[in-house]
Amino acid sequence: MSTPTGPARVVIDLDLPGPTISRHLYGHFAEHLGRCIYGGFWVGEDSPLPHTNGIRSDVVEALKVLRIPNLRWPGGCFADDYHWRDGIGPREQRPRMVNSHWGDVVEDNSFGTHEFMDLCELLGADPYVSGNVGSGTVREMSEWIEYLTRGDDSPMASLRRGNGRDEPWKVPYWGLGNEAWGCGGNLRGDAFADLARQYATYVRDHGDNRVYRIAAGANADDYAWTESLMKALGCLDNDIPPVFQAVSFHYYTMSGDWQNKGDATAFDTEEYYRTITQAYRVEEMLTRHSTVMDRRDPKKRIGLVLDEWGTWWNVEEGTNPGFLYQQNTLRDALVASLHFDAFHRHADRLVMANIAQTVNVLQAMILTDPASGALVLTPTYHVFEMNTGHHDASSLTAHVLDAGTHENVPLLSASASTTGDTALISLSNLDADESRSVVLDLRGRTVESHTARLLTAGSLQAHNSPTAPEAVRPVAFDGVTAHPRGLTVDLPAHSYLTVSLDLSN
Repeated sequence: MSTPTGPARVVIDLDLPGPTISRHLYGHFAEHLGRCIYGGFWVGEDSPLPHTNGIRSDVVEALKVLRIPNLRWPGGCFADDYHWRDGIGPREQRPRMVNSHWGDVVEDNSFGTHEFMDLCELLGADPYVSGNVGSGTVREMSEWIEYLTRGDDSPMASLRRGNGRDEPWKVPYWGLGNEAWGCGGNLRGDAFADLARQYATYVRDHGDNRVYRIAAGANADDYAWTESLMKALGCLDNDIPPVFQAVSFHYYTMSGDWQNKGDATAFDTEEYYRTITQAYRVEEMLTRHSTVMDRRDPKKRIGLVLDEWGTWWNVEEGTNPGFLYQQNTLRDALVASLHFDAFHRHADRLVMANIAQTVNVLQAMILTDPASGALVLTPTYHVFEMNTGHHDASSLTAHVLDAGTHENVPLLSASASTTGDTALISLSNLDADESRSVVLDLRGRTVESHTARLLTAGSLQAHNSPTAPEAVRPVAFDGVTAHPRGLTVDLPAHSYLTVSLDLSN
């Protein structure tokens, strides 16, 4: 480990705003998997828990605090087994299906299109619908977007009205398949690229609804897949609209491998640093996927979307292995903060990102206890909440100097943004054991005042539970003081900090 004797320094030019950090980089993902939908969002209209038409009220209220910008649904791998007509009409008449990917359980389709759109309206979130390319048809996908967004008396609009919704919805985001290299069809890149062009053609804009079509992209560092999709778009130097508007990729962080991903709470310091090393890889992938895209699209007409990311651990003992339920510790929160710093640096190309997943699955915001009905906010939830000031703000370059390293991995991560006469700085001390003094070298504008909030705990393994719901939570922090160069911060070990600035010219 390399630990400089002096303070670290973060240099920020407050008067040099960069690309806008889209709020959609803070997007979410809800799949029909485990207890994410059923027992998470959806409790049904007969539930004793407070709800709105079957949608759990306290979950909605907690997520509204995060101002979640979009919600991806119905999958994931489930999307390419999902046939939307099975999830409309009277619930008691909807056909059942087998959720073969996730637990081999029977799905009764009680949560379908109307329920999802109701959920998005309650959350104030834009719907991001993933269409079925793997086992569906072009016609099926074309009719779904018509059902959702057409306002006249077309066949699908009439069917929607017959199911109780008169006005069309707005659906701005549409996924063309999911993981087509694996559970979405086991296709090769060039073969899927042709399918993406075909399906995108039939995801039509109806009325004034304009769809942003996202082609299912690469598995982590498969840059050849991104090249296949970009090549399929042809020339992007003219004014002809591209047939799809974005490509995606997926990347998960773990301390082990796919056979043994590591434990969510029982990990040591060595495993922690392996996790941080793997989390840092997202920066390389964002850079290299962007480079592939830049060669064919220097004007950045096509967006990059990371619509599945987060930690993936072995499931909690005694739970269904197919339900992917895991606890969420301070380590997960630091993985999230590191990702967001990378997202902010790539705001010129990265247009959306979706944490996997919102409730009760993988790196969730919320855990619900099936026995007591208790709702628990995770450490990752708090990072999302502390970062809401970055939504749609202008990015600021944060130069991190003298950070110290662990096996060449930087131990300090930072990013910043500005909106009008305010700025928000995010700092993560990734050192497991040592606190760090950090000088915020603030240039170009005058800092009139500041406030700070800190997220940490006594150990990296600390987590929230129904019996200890606030073991990890943000608190006001007074360890930020004036310095001749701007501000100085005494940053505790394994901690995440946000500093809000009021500025003048």
